[in-house]
Amino acid sequence: MFIKQLYTGCISEAAYYIESNGVAAVIDPLRDIEQYIELANERKASIRYIFETHFHADFVSGHIDLAAATGATIVYGPNTVTKYPVHVARDGEVFKLGNLSLEVLHTPGHTLESSCYLLKDETGKDIAIFTGDTLFVGDVGRPDLAQKANEISMEDLAGMLYESLQSKIMPLADEVVVYPAHGAGSSCGKSLGAETHSTIGIQKASNYALQAESKDAFIKAVTEGLGTPPPYFPINASINREGYSSLDSLINKGLQPLTVTEFKAQINDNTLILDSRNPADFTMGFVPGSINIGLNGRYAEWAGTLLSFEEPILIVAEPGKEKESLIRLTRVGFDKIAGYLSGGFAAWQEAGEPIDMIIDVEADELAMDMPFDDNLVIVDVRRETEYANEHVKEALNIPLDQLNDPGSMANLEEQYNIYIHCAGGYRSVIAASMIKRQGIHNIRNVVGGFDAIKQLPGKFKFEKTEAALN
Repeated sequence: MFIKQLYTGCISEAAYYIESNGVAAVIDPLRDIEQYIELANERKASIRYIFETHFHADFVSGHIDLAAATGATIVYGPNTVTKYPVHVARDGEVFKLGNLSLEVLHTPGHTLESSCYLLKDETGKDIAIFTGDTLFVGDVGRPDLAQKANEISMEDLAGMLYESLQSKIMPLADEVVVYPAHGAGSSCGKSLGAETHSTIGIQKASNYALQAESKDAFIKAVTEGLGTPPPYFPINASINREGYSSLDSLINKGLQPLTVTEFKAQINDNTLILDSRNPADFTMGFVPGSINIGLNGRYAEWAGTLLSFEEPILIVAEPGKEKESLIRLTRVGFDKIAGYLSGGFAAWQEAGEPIDMIIDVEADELAMDMPFDDNLVIVDVRRETEYANEHVKEALNIPLDQLNDPGSMANLEEQYNIYIHCAGGYRSVIAASMIKRQGIHNIRNVVGGFDAIKQLPGKFKFEKTEAALN
């Protein structure tokens, strides 16, 4: 028996490779499938099955490309309808994998087709369960992603999830290993734990959602405080349901080096210039109108949240990082990549083209400016919950994921001296680049964000919101 978790931290996604006697299966693969094929080749195994736990909303799965490359069968749970060939399994159906077997446990609630896969050894003993978005470490899947399409309420889905957990998961032995599809940072739940695997026993004892004394209590627990899902979630779910172009075709089309002249010719009102360099490099100089989302953070997730899927994207990357920038975009469904700037930003500078910059300031400089500047506005782009817990007094909260909302920047004008911060500095540069793109240029980025501000308690006044105090 061989089990390998392949975890991708930037989108908090876990895929799994399982093998016995030269026969392998992959569960919830990413769109870039080379790692699974290479692993099978290294182990001299063949991939026979691709098991999908549900229609993923936070990334585009690699099931179609992997099936085309290996001849493996794509397996979904009951209630699945697709526009490409799959095996729709019955609840309780068993698939042999060498000396092992995988039993399908239909667990609707996160979505209607959500299913878990229970791994048994050659004696029939339960070894591990691959829970998808049904059960996480410390949390369960959010029950609000299927309601519009299926006219089912969030509460109805939460009720289904309760029944699924009680009937299919809770009866399992404490030592059964839990392998979920996501870890901390994922928007597929409210508060996923830091560990990427656990056991049934540990989850029974520590997972808040499994502590509920009744179905009604469970529904309340998992629906209260549930934020709005990222806007790209329904797009990705639809792509996974309907099918997609192969990743190779997107690479061939989008990984086109453009000279400065060619790059300029592609720029128009409908073009997005995405700069994937680290924020510290971006602030020192960039192509005017660029949006910075650095590869060193949750790049694909923020791109899916903030950028249009309908407009062509031109990439400015650190030389050698162009392909990674493109592939990570395709993981969340972007397919209109128009090329990249050959030679990166240095080529743009060397050509004598105009550049833009963002002024970086240290936290103590902000502290010195505050008492003497009546036009100073502090913009905190952290999440509402982060802001509620503690923030600089009188700071304006515009969460980054709401920056595109109509009216979000209504209170920002060029006459103000705008200081932007997040928690550590990654999100604030994204926000600053987006605000600059809207024509507001009198802005400064607070290096180190709120973490740095907190190191100067005597120089700032802090407060909590009423919600946090209660």
